[in-house]
Amino acid sequence: MNATTLTPPATVPITKSIRIESIDLLRGIVMVIMALDHVRDYFHADAFLFNPVNLEKTTVAIFFTRWITHFCAPVFVFLAGTSAFMVGSRKGKKELTAFLLKRGIWLIVLEFTVINFAWFFNIHFSLMALTVIWALALGMITLSAFIHLPFKAILITGIILVFGHNLLDGIHVTGQGADALAWSLLHEQGGFTFSFTFLYVGYPIIPWAGTMLLGYCFGSLYLSSFDAQRRKKILTYLGGGAIILFVVLRLINVYGDPNPWSTQKNGIFTFLSFMNVTKYPPSLLYLLITLGPAMLFLSISENFKGKFSLALISLGRVPMFYYILHLYLIHIIAVIAAMSTGYTFSDMTFNTWVTDSPALKGYGFSLGVTYLVWIGVVLALYPLCKWYDTYKLNHREKWWLSYL
Repeated sequence: MNATTLTPPATVPITKSIRIESIDLLRGIVMVIMALDHVRDYFHADAFLFNPVNLEKTTVAIFFTRWITHFCAPVFVFLAGTSAFMVGSRKGKKELTAFLLKRGIWLIVLEFTVINFAWFFNIHFSLMALTVIWALALGMITLSAFIHLPFKAILITGIILVFGHNLLDGIHVTGQGADALAWSLLHEQGGFTFSFTFLYVGYPIIPWAGTMLLGYCFGSLYLSSFDAQRRKKILTYLGGGAIILFVVLRLINVYGDPNPWSTQKNGIFTFLSFMNVTKYPPSLLYLLITLGPAMLFLSISENFKGKFSLALISLGRVPMFYYILHLYLIHIIAVIAAMSTGYTFSDMTFNTWVTDSPALKGYGFSLGVTYLVWIGVVLALYPLCKWYDTYKLNHREKWWLSYL
């Protein structure tokens, strides 16, 4: 597939896009999966003892409980770029620029306040974690500048950032200085101590910005003028091609991920090693094996109907509302669970990541209980999200609704 495939035809003015419910459906699915990962953080006993992708300690069930959630962040960021293209096709680049800048700044404010407190319940804000909302925010701010470049320039830049950023894996800047912080913000996960807080950079911007730029270009497939059958064919080629490229590069074991796979104690664990790609920052292989299947799903799901699909679509239309609510609900239930099993409220307030908390060693429940809590959380959130989705649809004139 060459660069011109996604280029809007010069003879067709970009004045209108159509809402494809398969995008909301995909977003809704990954939101449900995301809740599983966060419930696991707060409830699964083994989460407090070892990394779920540590092949020396994990099980197949625990590994894939974590691995399936790898789809969430790249799909969120990629589809945020796609949504931005759709907004721009309706309202123009000037209005889109203002929207992306304001929404990006708003997301940074949320990350440092409302979302931070949801994670840690710490009124001192002694840990600031720059995670997926930070990546979305910086991606939007970056995109607000790039949309003024020619379409092909945006596409090529996105390809370079996503496919080329692993060339930077060998560059490391140590210490606590401004240079180390700057490099961490760009490409390397890291932690930095300040007098008032500890800053953890979990989502460096280079690969995530590239993902959003590609998502923006991807949005051209959803113009009202674009033939649906041609779109499905392109999605199939792109998704299948991404998966094939993942397999080829992973087999070669030279480029695309800083952690090569290796032969393990048996065939199943060798396969786990093969699939164990790097998220922080997201390697090329990580993005190929998550966005590839996502595109295949979009290619087959445009005509999905039924009550279950409509419920997921409702969730997919209110992602930020769901995201904030699910963090608070999970943490509140975890407090109740901890206090009912001999721990205190203070044990569920953190200045480290939840699973690194020394006070919670020995706390937690089985994987089966974790899955039951996950299902309960999603079912509890659905009525609220359905109500808010209906409210948004009936009050399109309220500008502030687009920020939540």
